[in-house]
Amino acid sequence: MPTLSFRFLCVLFFAVFSLPAAADVLVVTDKGHPVKAAGGARVIELDLPARIEAELSSGLPSDPARAANLARQRMGDRALPGRLLAAYQGIAEARNLKIAKIPAVVVDGRYVVYGDPNVARAIARIDAYRSARP
Repeated sequence: MPTLSFRFLCVLFFAVFSLPAAADVLVVTDKGHPVKAAGGARVIELDLPARIEAELSSGLPSDPARAANLARQRMGDRALPGRLLAAYQGIAEARNLKIAKIPAVVVDGRYVVYGDPNVARAIARIDAYRSARP
């Protein structure tokens, strides 16, 4: 069976994950700004990488050798790299969209409502705005 090159896998990964979502609704927030998410909305939590890193260091023993061993075991979790990659990609996407405040509800990558934690209400505001300006 032929092996796929790392470069090909990276291109494939970014091609698949950069496709717009069916609902095309993105919510950018953090733990301090909880939102009432609508079904189908993709949520980016800007503080997620820090929370994942805190999980890694939580409860480590004071003995440096034991702490290092436990940290290596935790970093060996197969899901960890994917979680961190997704978390940092979300931050990059939010920066690319120039999100200025959270929570932010973005529709079609063009329309944004800031400060409303109710995603359905924010989407309704965007729909009303778009309907008034065909």
